[in-house]
Amino acid sequence: MIEAIEYLRARIPAAPRTAVVLGSGLGAFADTVDGGLSIAYQDIPGWPRSTAVGHAGKLVFGTLGGVPIAVMSGRAHLYEGHSMEKVVFGVRALGRLGARSMVFTNAAGGINLAYGQGSLVLISDHINLQGANPLAGPNDDSLGPRFPDMSDAYDAGFRALAKEAGRRLGVELPEGVYAGLTGPSYETPAEIRYLRAIGADLVGMSTVPEVIAARHMGVRCLAISCVTNMAAGILPQKIDHQEVLETGARVRGTLVALLGAVVPALED
Repeated sequence: MIEAIEYLRARIPAAPRTAVVLGSGLGAFADTVDGGLSIAYQDIPGWPRSTAVGHAGKLVFGTLGGVPIAVMSGRAHLYEGHSMEKVVFGVRALGRLGARSMVFTNAAGGINLAYGQGSLVLISDHINLQGANPLAGPNDDSLGPRFPDMSDAYDAGFRALAKEAGRRLGVELPEGVYAGLTGPSYETPAEIRYLRAIGADLVGMSTVPEVIAARHMGVRCLAISCVTNMAAGILPQKIDHQEVLETGARVRGTLVALLGAVVPALED
């Protein structure tokens, strides 16, 4: 990781104070960064490449509302064969570069029947069902404590700022609990019934390890799910990734506007 950080420090205009991680089909926000410097993941020493469809695989540095930010357009997933260490590599690198707040977006399946396809939902908590934790193994005390608290993993103050921005934009932002599974297969109807029973409102294959790693470093987190499909068994239709990408494209403008209003406010 040291090589990656040194490589980036030598090239970026300013250390980011906020970082944004973009999920499947949600990469349009990266194009709104002022003075954006784009660096392909493959050019950064040790940075894991993103192979998922709908992930651009690049870092963008610049400013938004005068705030220096970094945008990860695409992420690494466990289902791509990456280790937990690689999945959270980008989050840790950006935290060490200076980011003290992070915004995560993802495409998620809707379990809560109150959500409609295309809804944006603020994650209030998560359930880790990925069978692993990025903090397992020897603890790096330079990053954070051995046993970090996760009671406020998703910052209540940040959620309040997002809701206020949503009200100004006319966008309703309900809250929900996100269940993180490994994938890449979508869940079965029985698994969705189980997830609903244990309190999950959303389900996806990312975000949870990244938030754990970020909170370990003391970074404040906001996470926004785009409900790109209703989970298995809720509607009488099959699920495919093309639907995920198409729904992401449909809400692109709304998400870009929301992030544009929220991200600079995280520095206030």
